[in-house]
Amino acid sequence: MDLSTVADELYALTPDSFTSARNERAKEAKAEDRALGNAISKLPKPSTAAWLVNALARHQAGELGQVLSLGAALRQAQEHLDGAELRELNKQRRQLTAAVTNQARDLARRLGVKVSDSVADQVEETLRAAMTDEGAAQAVRTGHLVRTLSATGVGELDVSTAVALPEVIGISARPVEQPQPTLRVVGDTVDSQETADQDARALEEAQRAADDAEASAAKSTRKLEKAQKRVGNLEARSLQLQGELEEVRRRAGELEHALEGVDGELGVAEEKRERAEQKQAVADDDLEEARARLASLQRR
Repeated sequence: MDLSTVADELYALTPDSFTSARNERAKEAKAEDRALGNAISKLPKPSTAAWLVNALARHQAGELGQVLSLGAALRQAQEHLDGAELRELNKQRRQLTAAVTNQARDLARRLGVKVSDSVADQVEETLRAAMTDEGAAQAVRTGHLVRTLSATGVGELDVSTAVALPEVIGISARPVEQPQPTLRVVGDTVDSQETADQDARALEEAQRAADDAEASAAKSTRKLEKAQKRVGNLEARSLQLQGELEEVRRRAGELEHALEGVDGELGVAEEKRERAEQKQAVADDDLEEARARLASLQRR
């Protein structure tokens, strides 16, 4: 038993199970190593939002990895001052963090934990911090967060107090594995060939059933992962389209306002043109009259 391994076990638990499990592990450790037991007893209970980010690192490492990879791309774009790419990545960042936060809320429900809007906001803020700051990204990967993170935009974040054990920063949490069925064979006290054959057949049938169940469970897991990925992609696409729709609506409002202005100016211009045409007609009449008078005088 070592502190890092115990911490990894404890921070995989739901918040309501953490304290009792920590105290029990500390008690067990003190029987052999008092210093280790004391260190375990001092492990802080994570906030609900921190626990949920830890759960993402263990249960949905792929989706979390997309967030962190996009964050790295954003930081690189900022360093190279690529404005167009930066704007596009910022749009993707908002969409992806929102989508993964929604997935986190679904994950919390599956794990039996009710999540408030405030907790979801803290999760999203932590994801944004992890995209902005490499140290925050490393802290999030550990699955040992005890408090959430917030990006200030000024300097690097101090994440040493945000994780239970600073020495694990840079180490990724172990993904949660699906439990495998266990077969238990109970011996029969009757020593006969017939009973032994029956037991062998029962064991063979049970093994086949277990193999079929395991294959079915693996197939279901793959389908679930595929469906979850599809949902995540569609949620991100939906958010992107919503943003584009809002932009189109905003632009349409601007064009309507501009059209109203042009229509007003057009009305004024038409009035001026009519007055100019009237003046031109009067001027043409005056010119004709003057020419006629001149011609008459010339004939005398």
